[in-house]
Amino acid sequence: MTYEQALSMIRRHKLVAILRGVPMELSLEVARALHRGGVRVLEFTFDHAQSAYIEKTTEQVRRVTAVFGDELLVGCGTVLTAGEVRAGHEAGANLMISPNVDPEVIRLTRKLDMVSMPGALTPTEIVNAHALGADVVKLFPAGVLGTGYIRAVRAPLGHIPMSAVGGVSPENVRDFLDAGVCSLGVGGEMVRKADLESGNMEALAQRAQAFVRAVQEWEEARP
Repeated sequence: MTYEQALSMIRRHKLVAILRGVPMELSLEVARALHRGGVRVLEFTFDHAQSAYIEKTTEQVRRVTAVFGDELLVGCGTVLTAGEVRAGHEAGANLMISPNVDPEVIRLTRKLDMVSMPGALTPTEIVNAHALGADVVKLFPAGVLGTGYIRAVRAPLGHIPMSAVGGVSPENVRDFLDAGVCSLGVGGEMVRKADLESGNMEALAQRAQAFVRAVQEWEEARP
């Protein structure tokens, strides 16, 4: 998948499923369920509290990209170091998502022709991330910030693509998109821990469908 194709998938589908704590043996099953539900962008997060977390996360990326190819855009999340960027790139990831603004991470991500989505909170951080080459700036935690804050920030900074991550549900998808973000990152509200623990892939697919349907309804309602 090219850089342009990856960026286009984010803009078109608007949903990024955040996969945190997914067991290795369920990686493909979860990816299949989300794909069946209409999700096309996945983020496997680095869990820095685990041993060998880089190897575990990149193996999940390899397994999913080997099966789905360009049908799914697969990225790495909680990317904090240049080494993690390189490891994700070598595994086949096309998207790097961080909770913070790190110049080295952003620049290397773009140098390797991957989509860069660093996390920011303040207008200064948002502008700095964009100046460093970020393709989309992740507003995190969006649920705490609220749509009022997002609207206020986007008033002078509407030229910078932004994503809302945290606190997104099918019921407020419209509110966040109306506030002007180009995409939404969704973790536990889509990939529920109870569904993972019980292996209920059908429930996971249905939850994904609820988010996809909310995005579609928002698009259909636009003038």
